[in-house]
Amino acid sequence: MSLAAVVGDRVRAVLPTRAILATMGRSPRKDLLAGLTVAIVALPLALGFGISSGAGAEAGLATAVVAGALAAVFGGSDLQVSGPTGAMTVVLVPIVARYGTDGVLTVGLLAGMVLVLLALLRAGRWMAYVPVPVVEGFTLGIAGVIALQQVPGALGVPKPEGDNPAVVAARAVRDFAVAPHWAAVGVAFAVAAVMLVGVRLRPALPFSLIAVVAATVTAELAGLPVATIGHLPAGLPAPSFGFVDLSAVPALLPSAFAVAALAALESLMSATAADAMRVSGRHDSDRELFGQGLANLAAPLFGGVAATGAIARTAVNVRSGAASRLAALVHAAVLAVIVFAAAPLVAGIPLAALAGVLIATAVRMVEVGSLRALARTGRGEAAVLALTAVATLAFDLVTAVVLGVLVSGVLALAAVARAARVEQVPLRAQAPAADHHEEELALLAEHIVAYRIDGPLLFAAAHRFLLELTESAEVEVAILRMSRVSAIDASGATVLGDAITALRRRGTLVLVSGVRDEHHRPLDALGVLDGLHADGHVFATTPEAIAHARAHLHGRAVPADRAHAAEDGRAAGHGLTATGAAERLRHPC
Repeated sequence: MSLAAVVGDRVRAVLPTRAILATMGRSPRKDLLAGLTVAIVALPLALGFGISSGAGAEAGLATAVVAGALAAVFGGSDLQVSGPTGAMTVVLVPIVARYGTDGVLTVGLLAGMVLVLLALLRAGRWMAYVPVPVVEGFTLGIAGVIALQQVPGALGVPKPEGDNPAVVAARAVRDFAVAPHWAAVGVAFAVAAVMLVGVRLRPALPFSLIAVVAATVTAELAGLPVATIGHLPAGLPAPSFGFVDLSAVPALLPSAFAVAALAALESLMSATAADAMRVSGRHDSDRELFGQGLANLAAPLFGGVAATGAIARTAVNVRSGAASRLAALVHAAVLAVIVFAAAPLVAGIPLAALAGVLIATAVRMVEVGSLRALARTGRGEAAVLALTAVATLAFDLVTAVVLGVLVSGVLALAAVARAARVEQVPLRAQAPAADHHEEELALLAEHIVAYRIDGPLLFAAAHRFLLELTESAEVEVAILRMSRVSAIDASGATVLGDAITALRRRGTLVLVSGVRDEHHRPLDALGVLDGLHADGHVFATTPEAIAHARAHLHGRAVPADRAHAAEDGRAAGHGLTATGAAERLRHPC
């Protein structure tokens, strides 16, 4: 099949089908009501995140309208709502500071291309492997960053210079101490309090919009000296590529990959959360990446910033009774009407009110119950969560996620290593007394040791395995039972070969039994068992290996000193296990 045909098949696989689009007409009334509810909740968030990113309130509205509509139609979830989010704002702030508005629009365009490519490569399934402590850690870190970013607006002071949100917040507090603006503090505090208290009393009401409207009316009637959003254009600008500077693309690529990674991760997390909140139906990960890619390709053309699936707005959509993607499309349409018809009203909203909305949003992002539960699961999970959160505050989100995933990988690898063990097993269970004379049983017990290798023999556990096996006392015959080895890599195979070589140099006859078919490839590639194969010392089952060992011992005299060494080895060898208690052998292979 040609490359063009493969690409064509991949594109058709991620495009919405007629059956998917037909679902938009099943419950239009439910979807209309849900879409209107989500739009009411989304309006202050879109304005706030647009301003917080540095691109302006109009950029937040354009993102919510354009990206929200395209992701609704082409995405992989029927209930996902997309737009500007707090997590994306955290990443965009330093990009705007360094490259300006044109730079952040270019980054969004490039990120859209990356997302479309990931969808065509069917990379959606890999996003599920991000560990839960990392997700919770960066969510906690994002909440902290969002709250810190609102400090200048809540205090009514111009945003100080700086990239680190904690440093900027500290400078804002210093500036406030020199020239206090208590009206702004009062507005921000009142809005945040109304949202946090109101959501506990009446969760169904859109307290963010209620609080913002009340703050705007109060500020206007009382003549409070607070800064407002200011003039907004009545409508979206004509689509344009005028912001693209091809010479700047290489410098912007790292930021674009970071934005794409965050958009993919947050969108798929949100879609998964939507799946968990409904009885039936599951999202398509690759189609969701494709929809988010198209949304991010289009939004910058209208002055919008990068978008993702929004967990909070998606949850509101589901709980409001949405039945299909028509609800998310209605949400975008309602916001578009506001952009075209109500721009003068939006212009009077105090910036401190939007800061209060985002501070309350940051507080609500922190799930204390989930954090406590993770902290109780183990020190490793708690450490990963704390590291990710602190790295998000100190560095940036991408660095934090990379660090969290790496540390989680190391901890998982350590757990795998602890699961691997080498255990000496008694031969009497292998051979019932009826099968042997008493002197033959004594000979077997004194001069043959069987080691059962359990679990994965990977590089993390390999060297401990070598020490446990080769530090045991010398015996005439060592049988290595490998039927319970779950996995083996190149490092494990190499160390196994070293252990076999060390035992053979002592004069010990090494027999191997029960090698699984899937483990032959690494063993054969490194020649680990070549010598044993040549001597006929590799067996399918352990009883065959014991029979060979018995024949070997019958054919030669055993020196007294070796017999004593074997007796000592048998006494010391019981309990040779990485996990503790010895397990009696119950199966022949």
